[in-house]
Amino acid sequence: VTTFRMPEDFGSVLDKQVIGPTTENLIKSDFPEQSFKPKVQIAFQGLPGQCPRKIEVERRRRLYLTFDIAQLLASKGVDSNQLMPRHHDPDSMPTIEEKKDPVFPIYLPLNIFDNDEYDCRTPEEWISLGLEPGSHDRKPVPGKALLPTDDVLGHEDPKSQKLIYKWIDVGVLDYDKETEVYLVHKTDKNGLVRDEEGRPILNGGITPEG
Repeated sequence: VTTFRMPEDFGSVLDKQVIGPTTENLIKSDFPEQSFKPKVQIAFQGLPGQCPRKIEVERRRRLYLTFDIAQLLASKGVDSNQLMPRHHDPDSMPTIEEKKDPVFPIYLPLNIFDNDEYDCRTPEEWISLGLEPGSHDRKPVPGKALLPTDDVLGHEDPKSQKLIYKWIDVGVLDYDKETEVYLVHKTDKNGLVRDEEGRPILNGGITPEG
């Protein structure tokens, strides 16, 4: 009897069966689902007539998806590529004879202007969003970082005049309390956070071997 013999790749056969629309999230991601949900100060059980917590979370999630930090800065006349300090180039400074306002180079790093008074979460809370219920592995948390497009030159000389800085999608891996710096990793073309061997980066990239 061959009727009850199952194909070896039975999982792929099920994946090809598309019966109709579904509410299941079919997009593969290395980020936990709860890491995309905004924080709301609403009771889990509300009174009749009040907006339910799940609806308010979904409304804010969709609202925040419409925001783009690069476009918000550009609308205020801010060039993101000019936010990072560079090496001083005296040859590019306009002289008084040119009757131009002197353009002084940017020399203050962005972290001097950090202000966490209005942050809805502490750094530890942001990192803890990577923990899924029932799992001991901490996944990355989605974010955007102002990074150089050239990784090699960016590591060698972050203040090089040749570098171009852009807001790039990253996965936040870890946070250092002493330096107050986040460890991030750029996402690939599929929006995944993978190492050189294509494996998901967990627990801030720390392997069992250390």
